[in-house]
Amino acid sequence: MNVVDEVMELFATRGHDAYVGEPVSQLEHGLQAAYFAERERASDELVVAALLHDIGHLIHKLPEDAADHGIDTRHEHLGGAWLKRYCGPEVTEPIRLHVPAKRYLCATDAEYQAQLSPASIQSLALQGGPFKADEVADFELNPHFRAAVALRRWDDLAKIPNLEVPPLESYRPRLERVLRDA
Repeated sequence: MNVVDEVMELFATRGHDAYVGEPVSQLEHGLQAAYFAERERASDELVVAALLHDIGHLIHKLPEDAADHGIDTRHEHLGGAWLKRYCGPEVTEPIRLHVPAKRYLCATDAEYQAQLSPASIQSLALQGGPFKADEVADFELNPHFRAAVALRRWDDLAKIPNLEVPPLESYRPRLERVLRDA
């Protein structure tokens, strides 16, 4: 099975799982994030990153309610590492950094934390809370930090029940351009 078929299979088998405390499924969440990236004319790599930013949730073996048990699934690292075999840092780094981007935005945008959903606030606590000043400065040195912040904002928007967006299959050509079998 090639990597694009494997991604499609992951969404077919696990994509209908609830998106950790939100009113959408994993598949709906990924499709909405990709849709918002497309609306902002993001690169193919960043649209794929938006679509797959939570793929770590689809491949780990932890229960959906792991956060309720005080467990940080570290899905961003798992997903980034899994995808590293198939694509470059333009995809994997925004994925790996989308959780630190939430911590960054909580530290740098006074209004950001107030708009987070209860599930996102719960995971923020498990992920270390808002960055301290030195962490903000270090994060801004990463060449992918702006892409990660953009992805984070699409991630936060992508929780709208019944939003009409293009289907998963419409992303196949883009996935085929960006992902390559190892």
